[in-house]
Order: sequence, then C-alpha cells, then structure tokens
Amino acid sequence: MAQTPPDVNGLSIGILGGTGDQGKGLARRFSIAGHTVLIGGRNAERAASVAAEIGLDGSDNATVAAQADIVIVAVPWEGHKATLESLRAELAGKIVIDCVNPLGFDAKGSYALAVEEGSAAEQAAAVLPDSRVVGAFHHVSAVLLLDPAVDSVDLDVLVLGDDREATDTVQALADRIPGMRGVYGGRLRNAHQVEALTANLISINRRYKAHAGFRVTDI
Repeated sequence: MAQTPPDVNGLSIGILGGTGDQGKGLARRFSIAGHTVLIGGRNAERAASVAAEIGLDGSDNATVAAQADIVIVAVPWEGHKATLESLRAELAGKIVIDCVNPLGFDAKGSYALAVEEGSAAEQAAAVLPDSRVVGAFHHVSAVLLLDPAVDSVDLDVLVLGDDREATDTVQALADRIPGMRGVYGGRLRNAHQVEALTANLISINRRYKAHAGFRVTDI
C-alpha cells in the first residue's frame, strides 16, 4: 500500500538567492501552487524589486530564512558556504532544500567541480548541523519555470537526504508543481552524482536546443 504523502498545504517557502532565474522560477511555481513564498537576496531592496516582478514579497536572506517554514538554497556556488554559515541560527530546526550545482565552465562546456565535503548538499549539512538538509530541484529548467506559457513542467525531481520525514515532505512539495514528481534518490552522500549530472543535462540541452529533464521509469 502506498504511503500517504505528508500534507504540505500552508507551508511558507523562502528562497535564498531568489533573485536569480532558478530561485525566481521556483518561487513563481510554488506561489501558483498556493504557497506563501518569500524571495531572499543579499540586498533587501533588490530582492523586494525582483519579487515584485512576479507579485511576491522579498527581503534580505536572513529575514527570509527566519520567517519561512521551509527554505530553498539557490545561491551561486561561489557564495554557498559563506551564505549558509551566516544563517546558521535562522535555519536551525528547519528543512533546508539545497538545489545548488557546483559546476565549472570552460571552452569545452560545463563540468562538475570537486567539493571537499562531497557535494553542495553535504557541505550544507556540515555547515548547518541543526537543520534538516535535503538535496532536490537540481535539474529543473529555469526557462520553463519562468515561462507563463508552460503549464506543466515535465520531469522527476530526485530528492536526497538522511531524514525520512524531511525527504517525504520535499517529495510532496515537488508534487505540488504540475508535471513534477518527487522521487526519493538516496542518502545525502549520493548527492554528488545528482549535482554533477547537471553538467550532462546542460550538454544535452545545448546539443538538442531543448530544456530537457529526467524521468525515472518503472515506479
């Protein structure tokens, strides 16, 4: 018998780094799904301005981290560790969803970067010992998320973490966006290859001029 997913209705969602396309796109989709969404940024005025473009509220990252029930980390990799270190108190006790992909770019295209902790998600867990860190939303096209002509974002979201209740909650959140399905993808130690797979997806999209996602078969 399939397990009943947790009820995530009414949960507010904060997006750290929500002024970027990925964060803004996720904010837009979760708002459409009925959630209160707050967009965070390093600068409160810029965050409020970007949020207003899609009819939402925005403030500095610390304010958003403190106010939201669940927080999505969508900051650039270069500022990932420092940002989370500065928000350790605000994020304590909360589910923190990390969707950051540590990638480099050169003349040959994108490639995965080595991370001392193993992955961005594991780095987040190391920096935030009092938070419940989950890796998810790594492969979602910002272009599709932001396109008002796209009603359904057709892909599976791999959800990784060591806290079963937290991963179940994030899977249920992914299910709130039409076309998406949250799929448990393993423990947090398996996040590296999921983050790294984004480099392959970028290559697919460039070759086929697409905004491709992934589907898991037979489940």
